[in-house]
Amino acid sequence: MKPEVVLQLDKLQAKYDQDGQDLASMLEGLHLSDYISYWDYIQLDTLLTLQKPRTKIVDEPIFIMYHQITELYFKLSLHELEPLATRKVKATKEELVRRVKRVNRYFEALSNSFHIMADGMERSQFLAFRMALIPASGFQSAQYRLIEFASTALENLVKVEVRAQVNEQNPDAQTLYENIYWMQGATVEESGEKTLTLKQFEAKYTPLFMEKALAWRHSNLSMLWHELSAEDQQDKVLIEALRALDYQVNVDWPLQHYRTAAQYLARQPDDAAATGGTNWRNYLPPRFQKRIFFPFLWSEQEQSEWGKKWVTQQTGGLSEE
Repeated sequence: MKPEVVLQLDKLQAKYDQDGQDLASMLEGLHLSDYISYWDYIQLDTLLTLQKPRTKIVDEPIFIMYHQITELYFKLSLHELEPLATRKVKATKEELVRRVKRVNRYFEALSNSFHIMADGMERSQFLAFRMALIPASGFQSAQYRLIEFASTALENLVKVEVRAQVNEQNPDAQTLYENIYWMQGATVEESGEKTLTLKQFEAKYTPLFMEKALAWRHSNLSMLWHELSAEDQQDKVLIEALRALDYQVNVDWPLQHYRTAAQYLARQPDDAAATGGTNWRNYLPPRFQKRIFFPFLWSEQEQSEWGKKWVTQQTGGLSEE
Protein backbone atom coordinates (compact mmCIF):
# COMPACT_ATOMS: atom_id res chain seq x y z
CA MET A 1 0.00 0.00 0.00
CA LYS A 2 1.06 3.57 -0.59
CA PRO A 3 2.60 5.25 2.46
CA GLU A 4 -0.15 7.86 2.53
CA VAL A 5 -2.77 5.08 2.69
CA VAL A 6 -0.96 3.39 5.57
CA LEU A 7 -0.84 6.74 7.37
CA GLN A 8 -4.60 7.16 7.04
CA LEU A 9 -5.19 3.58 8.23
CA ASP A 10 -3.05 4.26 11.28
CA LYS A 11 -5.16 7.32 12.03
CA LEU A 12 -8.35 5.31 11.66
CA GLN A 13 -6.94 2.59 13.91
CA ALA A 14 -6.18 5.14 16.62
CA LYS A 15 -9.61 6.69 16.29
CA TYR A 16 -11.54 3.43 16.54
CA ASP A 17 -9.31 2.03 19.28
CA GLN A 18 -10.18 5.08 21.37
CA ASP A 19 -13.88 4.35 20.91
CA GLY A 20 -13.54 0.58 21.39
CA GLN A 21 -14.45 -0.18 17.76
CA ASP A 22 -12.94 -2.72 15.38
CA LEU A 23 -11.23 -1.14 12.38
CA ALA A 24 -11.71 -4.21 10.17
CA SER A 25 -15.47 -4.15 10.74
CA MET A 26 -15.62 -0.46 9.96
CA LEU A 27 -13.67 -0.92 6.74
CA GLU A 28 -15.95 -3.79 5.71
CA GLY A 29 -18.94 -1.49 6.20
CA LEU A 30 -17.20 1.16 4.11
CA HIS A 31 -16.47 -1.40 1.38
CA LEU A 32 -20.16 -2.35 1.18
CA SER A 33 -21.43 1.23 1.21
CA ASP A 34 -22.48 2.99 -1.98
CA TYR A 35 -20.85 6.23 -3.08
CA ILE A 36 -22.65 9.35 -1.90
CA SER A 37 -24.31 11.41 -4.61
CA TYR A 38 -25.18 15.09 -4.67
CA TRP A 39 -28.91 14.41 -4.77
CA ASP A 40 -28.77 12.00 -1.83
CA TYR A 41 -26.49 14.23 0.23
CA ILE A 42 -28.82 17.23 0.10
CA GLN A 43 -31.97 15.08 0.02
CA LEU A 44 -32.92 16.69 -3.27
CA ASP A 45 -35.83 14.42 -4.15
CA THR A 46 -37.44 15.09 -0.77
CA LEU A 47 -36.68 18.80 -0.92
CA LEU A 48 -38.44 19.20 -4.25
CA THR A 49 -41.60 17.58 -2.89
CA LEU A 50 -41.99 20.01 0.02
CA GLN A 51 -44.04 22.54 -1.94
CA LYS A 52 -47.72 21.82 -1.37
CA PRO A 53 -49.90 24.54 -2.96
CA ARG A 54 -53.42 24.87 -1.61
CA THR A 55 -54.77 26.18 -4.91
CA LYS A 56 -54.13 25.66 -8.63
CA ILE A 57 -53.04 29.27 -9.09
CA VAL A 58 -49.78 29.29 -11.04
CA ASP A 59 -47.76 31.70 -8.85
CA GLU A 60 -48.50 30.08 -5.48
CA PRO A 61 -45.43 27.77 -5.61
CA ILE A 62 -43.24 30.89 -5.91
CA PHE A 63 -44.70 32.17 -2.66
CA ILE A 64 -44.12 28.84 -0.90
CA MET A 65 -40.54 28.40 -2.09
CA TYR A 66 -39.62 31.97 -1.22
CA HIS A 67 -40.74 31.48 2.38
CA GLN A 68 -39.02 28.11 2.62
CA ILE A 69 -35.78 29.72 1.45
CA THR A 70 -36.30 32.48 4.02
CA GLU A 71 -36.62 29.95 6.83
CA LEU A 72 -33.43 28.23 5.69
CA TYR A 73 -31.58 31.54 5.91
CA PHE A 74 -33.02 32.01 9.40
CA LYS A 75 -31.73 28.54 10.28
CA LEU A 76 -28.29 29.49 8.97
CA SER A 77 -28.39 32.60 11.16
CA LEU A 78 -29.30 30.59 14.24
CA HIS A 79 -26.53 28.14 13.37
CA GLU A 80 -24.13 31.04 13.99
CA LEU A 81 -25.86 32.61 16.98
CA GLU A 82 -26.91 29.62 19.07
CA PRO A 83 -23.38 28.41 19.89
CA LEU A 84 -22.71 31.87 21.31
CA ALA A 85 -26.00 32.07 23.19
CA THR A 86 -25.47 28.62 24.68
CA ARG A 87 -21.78 29.38 25.33
CA LYS A 88 -20.66 26.32 23.40
CA VAL A 89 -18.00 28.53 21.86
CA LYS A 90 -16.00 31.21 23.61
CA ALA A 91 -17.33 34.65 22.70
CA THR A 92 -14.06 36.36 21.88
CA LYS A 93 -14.01 39.53 19.82
CA GLU A 94 -12.82 37.56 16.81
CA GLU A 95 -15.53 34.92 17.19
CA LEU A 96 -18.25 37.55 17.51
CA VAL A 97 -17.02 39.35 14.41
CA ARG A 98 -16.81 36.15 12.37
CA ARG A 99 -20.27 34.88 13.26
CA VAL A 100 -22.08 38.23 13.12
CA LYS A 101 -20.64 38.94 9.68
CA ARG A 102 -22.02 35.62 8.49
CA VAL A 103 -25.49 36.47 9.78
CA ASN A 104 -25.25 39.86 8.09
CA ARG A 105 -24.57 38.21 4.76
CA TYR A 106 -27.59 35.96 5.22
CA PHE A 107 -29.85 38.93 5.91
CA GLU A 108 -28.39 40.87 3.00
CA ALA A 109 -29.41 37.98 0.76
CA LEU A 110 -32.85 37.90 2.39
CA SER A 111 -33.49 41.59 1.92
CA ASN A 112 -32.29 41.53 -1.68
CA SER A 113 -34.48 38.53 -2.37
CA PHE A 114 -37.67 40.52 -1.82
CA HIS A 115 -37.53 41.30 -5.53
CA ILE A 116 -38.72 37.73 -5.96
CA MET A 117 -41.90 38.74 -4.18
CA ALA A 118 -42.17 42.27 -5.51
CA ASP A 119 -41.57 41.41 -9.15
CA GLY A 120 -42.03 37.65 -9.34
CA MET A 121 -45.77 37.22 -8.80
CA GLU A 122 -48.88 38.63 -10.40
CA ARG A 123 -50.76 40.72 -7.86
CA SER A 124 -54.10 39.37 -9.03
CA GLN A 125 -52.89 35.80 -8.51
CA PHE A 126 -51.47 36.58 -5.08
CA LEU A 127 -54.67 38.24 -3.92
CA ALA A 128 -56.55 35.13 -5.06
CA PHE A 129 -54.50 32.32 -3.55
CA ARG A 130 -53.78 34.21 -0.32
CA MET A 131 -57.37 33.70 0.74
CA ALA A 132 -56.65 29.97 0.99
CA LEU A 133 -53.85 30.68 3.49
CA ILE A 134 -55.90 32.35 6.24
CA PRO A 135 -54.91 32.54 9.10
CA ALA A 136 -51.30 31.58 8.28
CA SER A 137 -48.86 34.49 8.29
CA GLY A 138 -45.14 35.17 8.06
CA PHE A 139 -45.68 36.67 11.50
CA GLN A 140 -45.63 33.07 12.73
CA SER A 141 -41.93 32.55 11.97
CA ALA A 142 -40.54 31.21 15.23
CA GLN A 143 -36.96 31.26 13.99
CA TYR A 144 -37.09 35.01 13.49
CA ARG A 145 -38.11 35.42 17.15
CA LEU A 146 -35.26 33.15 18.23
CA ILE A 147 -32.82 35.34 16.30
CA GLU A 148 -34.10 38.28 18.33
CA PHE A 149 -33.67 36.40 21.63
CA ALA A 150 -30.13 35.41 20.65
CA SER A 151 -29.24 38.98 19.69
CA THR A 152 -30.46 41.29 22.41
CA ALA A 153 -31.80 41.71 25.92
CA LEU A 154 -35.52 41.13 26.40
CA GLU A 155 -35.74 44.68 27.70
CA ASN A 156 -35.04 45.94 24.18
CA LEU A 157 -37.92 43.89 22.74
CA VAL A 158 -40.63 45.33 24.97
CA LYS A 159 -43.15 47.39 22.99
CA VAL A 160 -41.90 50.93 22.88
CA GLU A 161 -44.90 52.68 24.44
CA VAL A 162 -44.45 50.81 27.75
CA ARG A 163 -40.73 50.02 27.56
CA ALA A 164 -39.52 52.66 29.99
CA GLN A 165 -42.29 51.93 32.48
CA VAL A 166 -41.80 48.17 32.41
CA ASN A 167 -38.01 48.27 32.54
CA GLU A 168 -38.03 50.64 35.54
CA GLN A 169 -39.73 47.92 37.59
CA ASN A 170 -36.81 45.47 37.33
CA PRO A 171 -39.09 42.93 35.66
CA ASP A 172 -38.56 39.20 35.42
CA ALA A 173 -38.38 37.39 32.09
CA GLN A 174 -42.05 36.42 32.19
CA THR A 175 -43.16 40.06 32.50
CA LEU A 176 -40.82 41.14 29.73
CA TYR A 177 -42.07 38.38 27.46
CA GLU A 178 -45.71 39.30 28.10
CA ASN A 179 -44.93 42.84 26.94
CA ILE A 180 -42.90 41.90 23.88
CA TYR A 181 -43.49 44.12 20.87
CA TRP A 182 -44.77 41.56 18.41
CA MET A 183 -47.71 40.57 20.61
CA GLN A 184 -49.53 43.66 19.36
CA GLY A 185 -48.61 42.92 15.75
CA ALA A 186 -51.31 40.28 15.46
CA THR A 187 -54.23 41.96 17.13
CA VAL A 188 -57.45 43.19 15.63
CA GLU A 189 -56.98 46.91 14.96
CA GLU A 190 -60.49 47.88 16.03
CA SER A 191 -60.72 45.88 19.26
CA GLY A 192 -57.14 45.04 20.19
CA GLU A 193 -58.11 41.38 20.63
CA LYS A 194 -55.71 38.61 19.66
CA THR A 195 -56.14 37.20 16.17
CA LEU A 196 -56.32 33.47 15.54
CA THR A 197 -52.85 33.85 14.02
CA LEU A 198 -51.45 34.98 17.36
CA LYS A 199 -53.41 32.40 19.34
CA GLN A 200 -52.02 29.60 17.18
CA PHE A 201 -48.52 31.02 17.44
CA GLU A 202 -48.63 31.27 21.23
CA ALA A 203 -50.10 27.79 21.63
CA LYS A 204 -47.33 26.21 19.57
CA TYR A 205 -44.26 28.20 20.59
CA THR A 206 -44.71 29.87 23.99
CA PRO A 207 -42.92 27.07 25.91
CA LEU A 208 -39.98 27.18 23.48
CA PHE A 209 -39.82 30.96 23.56
CA MET A 210 -39.84 31.10 27.35
CA GLU A 211 -37.14 28.42 27.51
CA LYS A 212 -34.85 30.31 25.12
CA ALA A 213 -35.66 33.72 26.57
CA LEU A 214 -34.56 32.50 30.00
CA ALA A 215 -31.57 30.49 28.80
CA TRP A 216 -30.20 33.27 26.59
CA ARG A 217 -31.11 36.27 28.74
CA HIS A 218 -27.52 36.62 29.97
CA SER A 219 -25.72 35.26 26.93
CA ASN A 220 -27.22 37.04 23.93
CA LEU A 221 -24.98 39.13 21.66
CA SER A 222 -25.69 42.30 23.59
CA MET A 223 -24.63 40.73 26.88
CA LEU A 224 -21.61 39.06 25.31
CA TRP A 225 -20.41 42.44 24.01
CA HIS A 226 -20.62 43.82 27.55
CA GLU A 227 -18.46 40.95 28.80
CA LEU A 228 -15.60 41.91 26.48
CA SER A 229 -12.72 44.04 27.65
CA ALA A 230 -13.07 47.80 27.25
CA GLU A 231 -10.53 47.68 24.44
CA ASP A 232 -12.37 44.95 22.53
CA GLN A 233 -15.70 46.72 22.97
CA GLN A 234 -14.30 49.66 21.00
CA ASP A 235 -13.03 47.53 18.13
CA LYS A 236 -14.27 49.24 14.97
CA VAL A 237 -14.77 46.04 13.00
CA LEU A 238 -16.91 44.54 15.76
CA ILE A 239 -18.96 47.71 16.18
CA GLU A 240 -19.52 47.92 12.43
CA ALA A 241 -20.64 44.27 12.32
CA LEU A 242 -23.07 44.67 15.23
CA ARG A 243 -24.53 47.90 13.85
CA ALA A 244 -24.95 46.21 10.47
CA LEU A 245 -26.81 43.34 12.13
CA ASP A 246 -29.06 45.77 13.96
CA TYR A 247 -29.84 47.57 10.74
CA GLN A 248 -30.28 44.44 8.64
CA VAL A 249 -32.70 42.72 11.03
CA ASN A 250 -34.57 45.71 12.44
CA VAL A 251 -34.67 48.21 9.57
CA ASP A 252 -33.86 46.74 6.17
CA TRP A 253 -35.69 43.42 6.54
CA PRO A 254 -38.99 44.79 7.94
CA LEU A 255 -39.04 47.74 5.54
CA GLN A 256 -38.39 45.54 2.52
CA HIS A 257 -41.27 43.45 3.83
CA TYR A 258 -43.34 46.59 4.30
CA ARG A 259 -42.67 47.79 0.77
CA THR A 260 -43.70 44.44 -0.68
CA ALA A 261 -46.82 44.31 1.49
CA ALA A 262 -47.71 47.81 0.32
CA GLN A 263 -47.28 46.77 -3.30
CA TYR A 264 -49.60 43.81 -2.93
CA LEU A 265 -52.01 44.84 -0.20
CA ALA A 266 -52.28 48.62 -0.16
CA ARG A 267 -53.52 49.80 -3.52
CA GLN A 268 -56.52 52.05 -3.10
CA PRO A 269 -59.42 51.81 -3.32
CA ASP A 270 -59.44 48.10 -2.48
CA ASP A 271 -56.83 47.74 0.27
CA ALA A 272 -56.51 44.17 1.49
CA ALA A 273 -55.85 42.92 4.99
CA ALA A 274 -52.99 40.54 5.77
CA THR A 275 -53.89 36.85 5.84
CA GLY A 276 -53.24 36.63 9.55
CA GLY A 277 -55.14 39.80 10.32
CA THR A 278 -51.92 41.51 11.39
CA ASN A 279 -52.02 45.30 11.48
CA TRP A 280 -48.94 45.41 9.28
CA ARG A 281 -49.04 49.18 8.71
CA ASN A 282 -48.25 49.74 12.37
CA TYR A 283 -46.30 46.54 12.99
CA LEU A 284 -43.63 46.59 10.27
CA PRO A 285 -42.27 50.18 10.19
CA PRO A 286 -39.20 50.42 12.49
CA ARG A 287 -40.07 53.94 13.61
CA PHE A 288 -43.14 52.57 15.38
CA GLN A 289 -41.37 49.67 17.11
CA LYS A 290 -37.96 51.28 17.79
CA ARG A 291 -36.60 47.77 18.11
CA ILE A 292 -32.85 48.20 18.49
CA PHE A 293 -30.62 45.31 19.53
CA PHE A 294 -27.63 47.40 20.58
CA PRO A 295 -28.83 50.88 21.62
CA PHE A 296 -25.45 51.56 23.22
CA LEU A 297 -23.93 51.61 19.72
CA TRP A 298 -26.28 54.27 18.32
CA SER A 299 -26.56 57.98 19.08
CA GLU A 300 -29.77 59.45 20.46
CA GLN A 301 -30.45 61.09 17.11
CA GLU A 302 -29.93 57.83 15.24
CA GLN A 303 -32.34 56.10 17.57
CA SER A 304 -34.96 58.85 17.29
CA GLU A 305 -34.77 58.66 13.47
CA TRP A 306 -34.68 54.85 13.37
CA GLY A 307 -35.61 53.72 9.87
CA LYS A 308 -36.05 57.23 8.44
CA LYS A 309 -32.91 57.14 6.31
CA TRP A 310 -33.98 53.88 4.65
CA VAL A 311 -37.36 55.31 3.70
CA THR A 312 -35.75 58.43 2.27
CA GLN A 313 -33.05 56.65 0.26
CA GLN A 314 -34.57 53.38 -0.91
CA THR A 315 -38.30 53.56 -1.25
CA GLY A 316 -38.41 56.20 -3.96
CA GLY A 317 -40.87 58.28 -2.01
CA LEU A 318 -42.92 55.49 -0.45
CA SER A 319 -44.27 56.80 2.84
CA GLU A 320 -44.69 54.82 6.02
CA GLU A 321 -47.83 56.75 6.81
